[in-house]
Amino acid sequence: MPVDVYGDQVLSHLARVGEHNADALDDVSDLVLAGIRADGLVLTAGAGHSLAAVAETFFRAGGLANVRPLFTEDLQVFGGARRATAAERRPGLARSVFGLVTRSGHEVLFIFSNSGINHYPVELALTALEAGVPVVAVTSPAASADTPPRAGTKLSLNATIILDTLTGPGDVSYPAESPVTASLSTLSNAFLWNQVLARVFDKATAAGVELPLWRSSNVEGGDAANAGLLERFGDRVPQLG
Repeated sequence: MPVDVYGDQVLSHLARVGEHNADALDDVSDLVLAGIRADGLVLTAGAGHSLAAVAETFFRAGGLANVRPLFTEDLQVFGGARRATAAERRPGLARSVFGLVTRSGHEVLFIFSNSGINHYPVELALTALEAGVPVVAVTSPAASADTPPRAGTKLSLNATIILDTLTGPGDVSYPAESPVTASLSTLSNAFLWNQVLARVFDKATAAGVELPLWRSSNVEGGDAANAGLLERFGDRVPQLG
């Protein structure tokens, strides 16, 4: 029975996320499609467990091939949880990572950070905005509302567009009356990103624009289809090497 209760809770939450972000998702999909038409990159970033969302955006069957993750090994929890936590709170790291990107002037940056209070996501947003790159913050203003900003400000206050995960403080959701487990941010991140992809596809189809979409390498013709995209974006997205 508890599993059924949680399943219903998840479905209800994602429905609220979709409804709440409907207008913002349309604006984000316009930004992404404009960048694609201008041969720009979609930059994606996160730290700690938000890297699960970055993985969802990159080299994924059905995903956009013009995605470049902004990543350094220090942020990966599998390389050391304490090291990753310290890196996310380290001033200056975001600016150095962003500086590695050769920009065309048609980029858009997605930053996944549920709390949006640590140095890496906040400084990444500030650095991108200074460079004229629009920032889509996938975050929860409610989750960070009563949390002191470690970086002097918060991600939700430094974004071009916010996609709100609607998650509560501490990123736990179950049991509903006094939550201590079962994060919803990872599910919300994936849902919002794929909502963007669906909208971009519909708008591109209506405009006669061919999207650079990966094929699964496990279906016939997948490797051959992807070879051209690897050639096209390999020099600009080093993680494809």
